Amino acid sequence: MEMNQEKLCTSKADVSSDSAYHCSTCHDDEEWSNTSRGRAKSRSLSASPALGSTKEFRRTRSLHGPCPVTTFGPKACMLQNPKTIMHIQDPASQRLTWNKPPKSVLVIKKIRDASLLQPFKELCVYLTEENNMIVYVEKKVLEDPAIANDDNFGPVKKKFCTFREDYDDISNQIDFIICLGGDGTLLYASSLFQGSVPPVMAFHLGSLGFLTPFNFENFQSQVTQVIEGNAALVLRSRLKVKVVKEHREKMTVQNGIEENGVVSANIEKEVGKQIMQYQVLNEVVVDRGPSSYLSNVDVFLDGHLITTVQGDGVIVSTPTGSTAYAAAAGASMIHPNVPAIMITPICPHSLSFRPIVVPAGVELKIMLSPDARNTAWVSFDGRKRQEICHGDSISITTSCYPLPSICFRDPVSDWFESLAECLHWNVRKKQNNFAVEE
Repeated sequence: MEMNQEKLCTSKADVSSDSAYHCSTCHDDEEWSNTSRGRAKSRSLSASPALGSTKEFRRTRSLHGPCPVTTFGPKACMLQNPKTIMHIQDPASQRLTWNKPPKSVLVIKKIRDASLLQPFKELCVYLTEENNMIVYVEKKVLEDPAIANDDNFGPVKKKFCTFREDYDDISNQIDFIICLGGDGTLLYASSLFQGSVPPVMAFHLGSLGFLTPFNFENFQSQVTQVIEGNAALVLRSRLKVKVVKEHREKMTVQNGIEENGVVSANIEKEVGKQIMQYQVLNEVVVDRGPSSYLSNVDVFLDGHLITTVQGDGVIVSTPTGSTAYAAAAGASMIHPNVPAIMITPICPHSLSFRPIVVPAGVELKIMLSPDARNTAWVSFDGRKRQEICHGDSISITTSCYPLPSICFRDPVSDWFESLAECLHWNVRKKQNNFAVEE
């Protein structure tokens, strides 16, 4: 199903005014990503240098990190509020608005979960028949026998637009996203958009999660509010990660597929080097992999060696990821509106190394120590796991493209309520386990 994509038109005055509020270093550094579409004429949420001196300022020296993009997908943007606090908009006043009415929605459903079939069908019927929306669904979702063999759902299914991960680019087609499942569905949605991300509305079904604030019981009214542009937003910062590997063997790439059949997305070639870049919502994890030896990696901050981590590994996380693997490793929980990057060791050999928080926008680099006895492994939000050898490097900084997560009430209340619910849920689960054992 081919759709003619509507394009946002901006006047020359808008473009010139917009450039006054966005750091040129931010955009120059994002050349590998999808070009931002239809930037709204609005003030950036972080401090910007003067027009005459933008080139002199390094992005890594920004107090609050890079200027975040405030347009999300083809049509969504954040309603600007002139009252700001330290050049950062008050989190409670962050609201969603639309440049044009949304027409297309991406529905992400957790695969192989029978409990989500009925909610998925109800949502899709409501979107297509009640709101006349164009629904995008991943092709493998429709391959589920319970959906493929449902004759009553057939007329709705014929209206779907389908795509395949790593093959089809839908970044310019989606106005907003609806996730059905747990926190993993939101992480998956983030991985599909390596540039600007459309607004994401996440329903928790089956288990509680920090990233899924909506309950599905009243989905009709809640979805209608989002379509009408009446919703709160939290901008969840992401990490821009660049992995540079020494080229050790000849590898040919044809049509984005390597010799071993694995799709090679976002790969650039240099003489003797292989460069891969990712957008990460939760964390980058460097660990010792299958080796029995402790990992031994050097961590640099803006080019200066700050520590050598000897242990099971190290986690570099966003505030969103602070409640995931980092929390399990003993780190603090950080509200997603705090501009920061957290560095957490995994079972460090030295008791003097504790989790540390650095300002958003600094540039971290992780490399194997010269005296490391084995290689290390790295993963990005639990995906794209790969080996890191001597001479390879991992560069991490705050991305200009946050994930706009739609809130149930507001960014502050939602986060503390989900924190309380998840902690109490874990306590109740342990109590039930003890009761069963007795």
